[in-house]
Amino acid sequence: MAAQNAKDVEMIEGRPRKRIRNSTKRKRATSPTHLPRVPLLFAPFRALGLITNHIPFYMQTRSYKDATEGPRIHILTCLGRSWALWEGGKMGLLFVGPEVQDPISCLVMDGDAVWAASGIHVIKYLRGKEVSRVSNPLRTPLAFIILFGSQLLALTEGGGRMLIWEVSTNERVLSATIQFDIGFTATSILHPATYLNKVLVASNEGDMQLWNIRTQTCIHKFYNSQLRTLPSQQQMNSLSSPITALTQSPAIDVVGVGFMSGEISVYDVRADERLMRMYMDNGGIKALSFRSDGHPILASASSSGHIALWDLDSGGRLLHLIRGAHDGAISALEWVPGQPVLISSGEDNSVKQWLYESPTAVPRLLKFRSGHHASPHLIRFYGEDGKQLLSASADRTLRYVSVVRDSRSYEMSQADEMCVRSWTVLNKRVGKHTFNSAESSKRKSPSGVVKCVCVTACGNFGLAGSSTGEIHMWNMQSGLKRKSFKVGPCPQAVIDRLELSERGITGLASDALNRAVMVLPTPASSIMLQRDSGLLAVVCDDMVVRIIDIETRRIVRELACGVHGRILDIAFSSDSRWIVVTSLDSVIRTFDIPTGQLINAFRTPSVATSIAFSPTNDFLATTHVDSVGIFLWANRSQYSEVAFRAISEENIAEVALPSMQGSEEDEALEALEALGVEDKPTDVFSTPSQLDGDLVTLTLLPRARWQTLLNLEVIQQRNKPKEPPKKPEHAPFFLPTLPGVEHRFVIEEKKQETQDTHTRKLDKIAANSRSTLQKLLVESDKNNGSDDALFNYIKSLSPAAIDLELHSLVSFNSLQQFLRAIKRRLQSHLDFEAVQALQNVVLRIHADVIIENEDLRTELKELLKIQKKESGRVLDLLASSLGTLGFVRDTQ
Repeated sequence: MAAQNAKDVEMIEGRPRKRIRNSTKRKRATSPTHLPRVPLLFAPFRALGLITNHIPFYMQTRSYKDATEGPRIHILTCLGRSWALWEGGKMGLLFVGPEVQDPISCLVMDGDAVWAASGIHVIKYLRGKEVSRVSNPLRTPLAFIILFGSQLLALTEGGGRMLIWEVSTNERVLSATIQFDIGFTATSILHPATYLNKVLVASNEGDMQLWNIRTQTCIHKFYNSQLRTLPSQQQMNSLSSPITALTQSPAIDVVGVGFMSGEISVYDVRADERLMRMYMDNGGIKALSFRSDGHPILASASSSGHIALWDLDSGGRLLHLIRGAHDGAISALEWVPGQPVLISSGEDNSVKQWLYESPTAVPRLLKFRSGHHASPHLIRFYGEDGKQLLSASADRTLRYVSVVRDSRSYEMSQADEMCVRSWTVLNKRVGKHTFNSAESSKRKSPSGVVKCVCVTACGNFGLAGSSTGEIHMWNMQSGLKRKSFKVGPCPQAVIDRLELSERGITGLASDALNRAVMVLPTPASSIMLQRDSGLLAVVCDDMVVRIIDIETRRIVRELACGVHGRILDIAFSSDSRWIVVTSLDSVIRTFDIPTGQLINAFRTPSVATSIAFSPTNDFLATTHVDSVGIFLWANRSQYSEVAFRAISEENIAEVALPSMQGSEEDEALEALEALGVEDKPTDVFSTPSQLDGDLVTLTLLPRARWQTLLNLEVIQQRNKPKEPPKKPEHAPFFLPTLPGVEHRFVIEEKKQETQDTHTRKLDKIAANSRSTLQKLLVESDKNNGSDDALFNYIKSLSPAAIDLELHSLVSFNSLQQFLRAIKRRLQSHLDFEAVQALQNVVLRIHADVIIENEDLRTELKELLKIQKKESGRVLDLLASSLGTLGFVRDTQ
């Protein structure tokens, strides 16, 4: 049979097929399903609240020399298409694997290496990075893997074959294939302790087989009737039940076998005899584990979430039963070697550690990591720093989720009542008061179901709206009911138009001063108030979000969100510029409120049920119908320039959900590296040098530049040395020195005299030449008013250099040209503060020359006229702006 299987494999391998790539990244790059168009505004960042799923975890213990705290524990959990490695001491996250194309079906560890079965591949990781992989030549998915020395054993999803790879070499070749008989569907593999080249294979029919993997032969078969009943009780044999748990005991040849029927067998494989039988009610056996610290205790877990402890010295007597250890089926159970600590994981997205202080004591919960086990349906950021979220789920829990570090997340409370409750984040518990709308009600009419709640900005009062149109208000500190509001019957016009007979309240919001409470009728499904801006967003049933200004009570914007899905949630940005909307068509839209345009939209694989925008505008958080996690999307405009333009409903990007990343800062920074904007829009707006000719434009240079120019003489006088430089005291007698603060020696006097002669000639030539400023003044006067080059040159100089250039204006023509340039610059409304500083310095330096010359006095009179006109215009603009600012400040 083995030879025939090997022949079949050779025939399959001989067929032409595509070469299997070893890199996951390369594989994903070639797959069109993993090439979504990246959204312009939001980029996937990371997922929060994911701990484990239904795949059993793998525990690894490592003992170190001279260790006083026991072995180091590593727990490997599955997150769907990726995995997470936790440190068991503090339940801290160590590594998170990259996402793969197919869901992971099994996980094992070998030293520092992690092996994961995903689809037809078994992938090996080191420190979170893929290093190699093997693939099933049959092209069928793999369901179970186990490491056996230098070999890797895997079961196909159908349970008909077992594949064996030799993984000790770099070639990773398939060494053998074992095909099981018809009627034997393999589900799991166990290597019995001390058994050489032999493994136990459990089946879905309730049978087991012992195989020699070296010779590929079946040594012995254990039938369901032998595993579940004693030989003297053959008449009690029931229908076969699948084996759902198989584990090794501390005793050689003895294993524990669990069945879907709830039956547990402690079985001697060598003697082919069942030693004990136990039974758990309310569900099948999901996991078994023997205690290894000297106490003969067997722990079993059921599909209903219970954990049972059995005393093997007393024939399998029940010691303890932990009811509701997990809110759902338990996926795995493991005792820590040599310690009274039991680790369990469940489908409720949690991993828990239980401590047994004595063999007969009731176990207590030692530490755990958990998240929502049902999809969250409402999330909101808590606080002003954007580092924590509050999430509510269908699992009746309210959780506090940290964006910065997962270890700070916790469950606040559980509730499933019709009354209103409060929670305190400081004490991490539910409030002491219960707000019941039926209390102190004199009438006997029903109070209705609470549909929405709201806390005032001051935090002193809580409001609740009911389905009967009533609003109740309580004091948050005392819990006393303060007021009740009755909306009243629905107007006849509304009844005729909307066919409504009731006026149930669907949304509540109070402004910062509690001056108004906005109440909307049933056609509005929810509301959200941005208190800082006074904008109220109303989600209407016609798939339109209407923005209302609560000061004027008018609709200022109407934002259409397509025609294919009802709006589920909305979120404002902290600056009230954007509003993000999620709807049933799986599209998350972002609108620019000032323009009313759709600026970003992307479609997710599943519907986003709730969204929240960080108060610091750095993250958008979403929850989805098919996931228990919270997903963060980074706002790309916080890290790079993004050009916004209106888009249509056809331009919607397809984006995958963010994956879970490690808690280390380096990994978080690596995720931000992908946020660089590569798309460069062609219509990038560049600010012109002057927005409008009627506006005053400054030089955009620091104020200190022109202040220094005006006070340059004072600065130079203040920085003048108090004493003349002194001659060095210890200079060598044969080396004459020159005066000055630096040590300079006179070497060749003749050459120095020659240099002085040349310097005098250069000074004469320089006196007759024109400076750069004078040349630019001549060019500016010839070009009939083009002064840009002149003033750009002046703005590039230092204050001392500008002062020197202005001192060089000693001729009549230079001063006349400079005064004309100043007048033209004032009339162009450019470089206003520079013009004021320059004319101040010029008049201070050359005032006597200008006054003595008649033509220059005429130029000065014209400059004075233009200066008064432009200064008055600037003062009028400033007064108008200050008046507008004062009005806005007083009205808020």
